[in-house]
Amino acid sequence: MSGGLGVRWKLHGDGRVPAPGAVVRPDERLSWPRTAGLGAQHVVAMFGASFVAPVLMGLDPNLAIMMSGLATMMFLLATRGRVPSYLGCSLSFVGVAAVIRGQGGSSATVTGAILAVGVALFLVGLAVQKFGARIIHAAMPPVVTGAVVMLIGFNLAPVTASTYWPQDQWTALLTMLLTGLAVVCLRGFWSRVAIFLGLVAGYLMSWGFDTVFGKIHSQDASGKVTDHWRLDLSGVAKADWFGFPSVHGPDFSWSAILVALPVVIALVAENAGHVKAVGEMTGDPLDDKLGTAISADGAGSILSTAFGGPATTTYSENIGVMAATRVYSTAAYWAAACFALLFGLCPKFGAIVAAIPGGVLGGITVILYGMIGLLGAQIWINNRVDMRSPLNLVPVAAGIIIGVGNVSLKFTDNFELSGIALGTLVVLTGYHVLKALAPPHMKTQEPLLDEGTSGYDEQTDTTGTDGPRPHQRPDEG
Repeated sequence: MSGGLGVRWKLHGDGRVPAPGAVVRPDERLSWPRTAGLGAQHVVAMFGASFVAPVLMGLDPNLAIMMSGLATMMFLLATRGRVPSYLGCSLSFVGVAAVIRGQGGSSATVTGAILAVGVALFLVGLAVQKFGARIIHAAMPPVVTGAVVMLIGFNLAPVTASTYWPQDQWTALLTMLLTGLAVVCLRGFWSRVAIFLGLVAGYLMSWGFDTVFGKIHSQDASGKVTDHWRLDLSGVAKADWFGFPSVHGPDFSWSAILVALPVVIALVAENAGHVKAVGEMTGDPLDDKLGTAISADGAGSILSTAFGGPATTTYSENIGVMAATRVYSTAAYWAAACFALLFGLCPKFGAIVAAIPGGVLGGITVILYGMIGLLGAQIWINNRVDMRSPLNLVPVAAGIIIGVGNVSLKFTDNFELSGIALGTLVVLTGYHVLKALAPPHMKTQEPLLDEGTSGYDEQTDTTGTDGPRPHQRPDEG
């Protein structure tokens, strides 16, 4: 690409439709109207999570969307247009924000802690550029990254149970069911925006219930039990059509930073997975760009949080859009980033997002938070982590219970570790310390737990054949 910045593209074919079996590569584009349409599609794909994240964290959704556009532009420039990705708002910090606010922290404290994580992520990226991707696996093997992602997701369960669900339990239940149906039953592009569709359905349902049944007597967003509308649109009418979002500077607190730092592990794992996926889809191995991508993601988070926005991260939703369309052009991501900037400059849009009823968020987060946690289990499965091994089982078991149960360790009146931070520390240090100190016979001993139902996979079936079971690897038994 001309100038080394990846901002000029060759026209693919006639610019209309890719040839059968062909792909539009990152340095190519379709006609500009079609490119703009693809950019709009990328915006819709990232929209669901990108505006849910700031709402759940108590941050300005307008600013979040706008900063995601700027962060994406920075990412594309840093990677010289070789890594087509959109940097949406990270959901990994939702639990962190809830913990910090529960400790009395403000929005500035939340963004200050996340900015510190962005700096850490930037430095990790520089280290990967210098020493190679192998240092990631050495310091954070799959057993550790899976556990940290899991405890980050499941630590959010009390937020749903105590904050969102009680505001309107029946709307929450129906929203959960509709979202689940959308995730499972829809296909293609629509399945990738199922969370967004569930949110819209819950939004409309709340309006309908207000019209038919009137106000609800339940807990409101502040925690008080009172009569209130499920959907309060009073702020929408007052909001302007055009204006700059509100910004604020970060406030740094060591206790908040320590709560947030473990998310670095999840972000590194997430970036590595996304870069690998994009490289496989485009046929262009991107191992040499992994460190740059991680640093660019960190820089995007620093930029966003410096003005009061949430952290950013590469979005799998947009990778899914590329897989479906076979169009990997970075021009489409530039178009998406421009659309995001325009949305960020519309306060009325932000007011509509901010009016999402608590009951609807309750139904969405029941699924969303669980999915975040189960991504940790997926990491274990993909990497065949053996959870019967005591070296894996002990630190992971302890760390997850500490993280999910919000166990705390108090050092002084002003400093303590708890929940996500303490759980991550136990998993990370526990695994490496036990691995270093374990005697040779410990590393080869029988599993600490019984095999349970996994033993059935190795049994001979009732027909007397000795072939592997459906879930048995060919090298087993």
